[in-house]
Amino acid sequence: MATGKQVVCASCGFRTNPPGSVRCASCGAKLDESGPKSKRSLRPDDPGRRYQQEGISIQWLFIAFAVQGVLTAALVFGLPMVVSMLDFEGQNGMLMCIPVWFLGGMLVGMISPGRTFIEPAVAALLVAIPSTFLLIQSQTVRQMPLFLYVIFAGIGILLTLIGAYIGERIQLGPPPKTAE
Repeated sequence: MATGKQVVCASCGFRTNPPGSVRCASCGAKLDESGPKSKRSLRPDDPGRRYQQEGISIQWLFIAFAVQGVLTAALVFGLPMVVSMLDFEGQNGMLMCIPVWFLGGMLVGMISPGRTFIEPAVAALLVAIPSTFLLIQSQTVRQMPLFLYVIFAGIGILLTLIGAYIGERIQLGPPPKTAE
């Protein structure tokens, strides 16, 4: 077992980070070896930085892409094949994609360690391109102009970002109280 005292995270208060850790095992924040009472944690801009993402994780980008792709394929394209009364062609398909992408972003935001809310939005963009193309090709009765598909896809991507941010806020919990 490693010698030395365990590092306490200044962001979330997690106490069992091994010595020499660069990031918190609970929230993913960068660790400061001097502990939670360091000068860095007392800066006034620290609460604002609590929810900022520092970089993009390729691993979580692939996971978010898989989650968004599976949810979109299952609910928008697969569900109408099972329940024939549902018809998600054209506008109805895009209106169904928006909440699906929001929920996918919120799910990835809640399960990912650290701050990863940009990855679900990028994954939604990558899923929106083929989904929009397939919905344009499948429209028969309810036809909609191309620019509305682009607008709906943009709204869906924006709501994915919001959902991922909400998921991160749910995961991190309320901000720590400051001692006055």
